[in-house]
Formats: sequence, C-alpha cells, structure tokens
Amino acid sequence: MFKLSALCFASLVALHAPAALAQEGAQVAASASEQTLAERIDAVIAPYYKADAPGATVIVTQDGKTVLRKAYGLANVSKGIAMSPDMAMRLGSITKQFTAVGILMLVDEGKLALDDDITKFLPDYPTRGKRITIEHLLTHTSGIVSFTSKPSFFLTEGQDKSVAQMIDFFKNDALEFEPGTRWAYNNSGYFLLGAVIEKLSGQTYAKFMEERIFTPLEMRHTAYEGHERNPGPRAVGHTKGWFGGVATAKPMSMTQPYAAGALVSTVDDLARWDAAISAGKLLTPGTWQKAHTSAVLADGKLTNYGYGWQVGKLRGAPMVAHDGGINGFSTSALRLPQQKVYVAVLSNSDAPKVQPDMVASQAAAIAIGNPFPDFKSVKVDNAVLDAYAGTYRIDANATRSFKRDGDKLVMQRTNRDPVTLTSFANDSFVMPASLTTFVFARNAKGEVNHVTVHSQGSDMINQRVGTPYGTPYGTP
Repeated sequence: MFKLSALCFASLVALHAPAALAQEGAQVAASASEQTLAERIDAVIAPYYKADAPGATVIVTQDGKTVLRKAYGLANVSKGIAMSPDMAMRLGSITKQFTAVGILMLVDEGKLALDDDITKFLPDYPTRGKRITIEHLLTHTSGIVSFTSKPSFFLTEGQDKSVAQMIDFFKNDALEFEPGTRWAYNNSGYFLLGAVIEKLSGQTYAKFMEERIFTPLEMRHTAYEGHERNPGPRAVGHTKGWFGGVATAKPMSMTQPYAAGALVSTVDDLARWDAAISAGKLLTPGTWQKAHTSAVLADGKLTNYGYGWQVGKLRGAPMVAHDGGINGFSTSALRLPQQKVYVAVLSNSDAPKVQPDMVASQAAAIAIGNPFPDFKSVKVDNAVLDAYAGTYRIDANATRSFKRDGDKLVMQRTNRDPVTLTSFANDSFVMPASLTTFVFARNAKGEVNHVTVHSQGSDMINQRVGTPYGTPYGTP
C-alpha cells in the first residue's frame, strides 16, 4: 500500500553504522578512489537487480549536476521490455511531500494556518470533541485511523470512489489516541489534506498540483495518475507471484490513494523537484525550514517527521527523505542538504528483493565519500545469543522479540514475519537485504536490558520487557 516503506518507519533502512565500522568504510572509499563516482555507485547497486526481473531507475545529483542516471532490469517482465531511465512510475507516499507543499503554499498565502482546526474547512468531519489541526494531519499525529489499515480496504481498492466517499470510509472510526500525543503513519491525514486543498483552491487536487507545482517547475511527466499531460514510456508494476515468481500487480483505483499516494513521476522530474527545493522556490525560507524540521509531541519527544518528509541523518549527515509503497511499485528519495546530494530510486515491484531505500542510502553514502561497509558475518557463541533472547518494547502497540534458532538470532516484530539476522559483531546484527542494524547493550549488572535499532537516520532504543519464558524482564 502507499506506505512509508515495506518495513514501515520503525524498521527502515539503517543510516548510522556503528563507530567500529567507520574505518572500514573509509578503507573501502580509499580503495575505490581510482573509479569515477558514477562507477563506484553503479558497482554497489547494479548487483541488486537482475536482467530478467523487475528493475528500477536511479538518479544521483550533486550540487545540481547529474552524477548517475541509469536503469536496471525489466520494465515489463512478461514482454521482456528493458527498463529505461525516462520511464514513469507510481510514487506511492513520496506523493505526500507534494501534498504538504501544496498546503504550505496556501499557508504562505494566508489562506489557512497550521493550527487551524480541520473543521474550519471540513465542517462535517466528526472530531469527537477533540481539536485536530492541519499540522496534526501533516505530521501524522492526529490520532485518526489510517484507512489503509482497515481490513475491508483491500476488498474495494479497485473501485473508483469520490473524495467524500473515501472520507466516509474512515471518518466515523474512533480516534486511536489524543491528537498530538503520538506519531502513527497515517494515509487518512494526507487524504484529508487533499480535500482541504480542493476546498480552498476551488480546483481538483490534480489540477492544483498541475498548475501550481508541476507546470511551473517543468515537471512534464509528473501528474496525478490518470491526468497525465505528456504521456511517455511507463514501467509496468509487478508483485510477488507463485513459488517465488513475478506477477503483474493487482489493479488499484487512484481515487483511493489520492493525495496520500496517487502521483506518478520520473527520476528526471524528481531531480527537478529537488532543484526547486534547493533554490527555495514555491515557499518562503521559513516555511521550507519548518517542513524539514521534526515535529514535537506533547511530551516533548521528537517524531523524526516534518511536513511530508522524514527527518534524520545518513552517515552523520543531516537528511530529509521519504519512501513509498503502492500496488506494483516501491520508491525512495532522499536529500542531504549540506552536501547538496539528492538520490531517487523508483522500482516497478512492490516486493523487491532489495528495498529502494537501501539502494538510495548506499548511493548517497558513496556520493558523500562515506560509504557503508560490508557487514561481514562473524560467529557468536550460543550462550551470547541466548542472553539476547526476549521481548523488547517498540511502542504502546508493538514489541520486538528475539530468540536463538541454532546458531542464528531470529527477530520478529508484532504482526510481522520472523527474520533471521546476520551477526557482524558479538553484540551487533543486521537485517538481511537491508542496512537496518540491532545493537544490544547491558546494564551495570551485565544484564542485557535494551537493543538500539539504527534506522532511517535515528537511533531507536527498545527496552527489554520480557524474558524468553514470558515473564517480565527483571523477574527473579
């Protein structure tokens, strides 16, 4: 679905490598110094894609100049059509940054304020006595149920629906939490923002995006799907087929993702988008800064999410980014403002062997001269693995459990499939086909009491709350 990524926000690509690996990364960079930057990037990401499987388009720019622009794999597996760099694909949730900018343009024009209650523009929306603001929608802190999390959503995702019909689908559900007190990724919030844009502009969301953003920025191949102005080559979306094969993706009506995920684009247009952001177009400098600044919850905690962008770091460098996943496609785009590096990866599979955010992170790290090291497997004693086994708290609704399986450590998050991790140090493990790492720590008594998840530019600590035997951690 049009989500943050296939692994979701809490277990996305790891963007901090342990300090012990920094020297190895520097050695890798030094040994590759004789290659051009494009060759170094290509050497790392090309092996992720097979010539006879769904592929991706990748663009890397630095200081406004294109470093790498390349296509990998097939655009259409059944017909054997090769991918080309100019092919358009669904963006999924990268759409959200365009919706956010549309809202912020209206803010700069004085047509609304971030702290406006949504009922000012959607008077019939039932907030149940709670004050839900435009900013809550932008930052995923509204407490509104995300409609894509409802089991019944997938039964009708191929049907065309009006904006009002889609809002009716989720508006009567109870709030999941008090607005502003938690962060929970939410497609409903961005759907409502699209409705607010239509209400204030007097235009459809598709027409507003076209006239106010895409046309001025010369993004000729970016559009609300079904409203393309300059149809060009397009990749076919794929999904996981029987027995590990590949199949054409399930149809979806773009009236349903709407302002949360219905845009299509090319990597060339996304590079134009980044150039416009770098030049400070569309918004005032202060508004751009707010868009790329983490929201703060009522208790003072950061969400690591601004207005349509994740906020974090890559190899120590400040970063804003977003990923997307929608029927047939997976995407990722990130920018490193200080190094003036931008990377966009569009994949035509919603179940790729390697997630686009991993590809984007690898490419960006190489571009700034601080590549990720190889996580070489090391042997860890069974007794040490047993010491890590137990349950660790992610948030109020999710936990992460670890257990030993033979000489391996297996991790399973709430409502997810188990994953066998690879150890690269006695206390450090990496998720397969990703850069997500887990580093265990002990207290003064030598007891394992938490695990740090290095993920999407931030370190998330999961405290240990249970033993492998089901008893609370610390129980005699």
